[in-house]
Amino acid sequence: MKLACLDLEGVLVPEIWIRVAEATGIEELRLTTRDVSDYDVLMKHRITTLEQHGIGLSLIQQVIAEMGPMPGAAEFLDQLRSSFQVVILSDTFYEFAMPLMAQLGYPTLFCHRLLVENDRLVGYQLRQPDSKRAAVKAFHGLNFQVVASGDSYNDTAMLAEADAGILFRPPANVIAEFPQFPVTTEYTGLLEAFTSALS
Repeated sequence: MKLACLDLEGVLVPEIWIRVAEATGIEELRLTTRDVSDYDVLMKHRITTLEQHGIGLSLIQQVIAEMGPMPGAAEFLDQLRSSFQVVILSDTFYEFAMPLMAQLGYPTLFCHRLLVENDRLVGYQLRQPDSKRAAVKAFHGLNFQVVASGDSYNDTAMLAEADAGILFRPPANVIAEFPQFPVTTEYTGLLEAFTSALS
């Protein structure tokens, strides 16, 4: 039984926070898990920055509503589903991701929740610590073989826990720090990597 576990942002859809930074002109919001390895530090920085600039959830959701999957992502998912069951393991939030899931055919998504008061982001609630790695470990307990793909620091524990891990369009710093994972930059190559990983 084969299971594909995919990161969302940077693999199937553009980075949400970068789009928010572009829409608002707030350069501090361009930081992602590609840049900062400590997720709690990153999220506290984001929430503080949003508060300082008076940016609420509704504006972020407006930006997301204008986004879509990366070119070729939906077709890649359709092809992948012919050989694997697919689960999206993401450090985004349900409040952000659901419109994007509709455009990807509603794959199963495991992510986190935002804490919101009067449209203000006041915190966040992790599904569980180290959730991507924990999910892959749980899938192994259910006798799945798991192939995983991601692009950032927060994906590397998931890739290491999987039977095979593949970096997709990662930045140079992640490639340099995690040379044990093969790298691909196109969906055709990623599909081939998934197909051959367990053969």
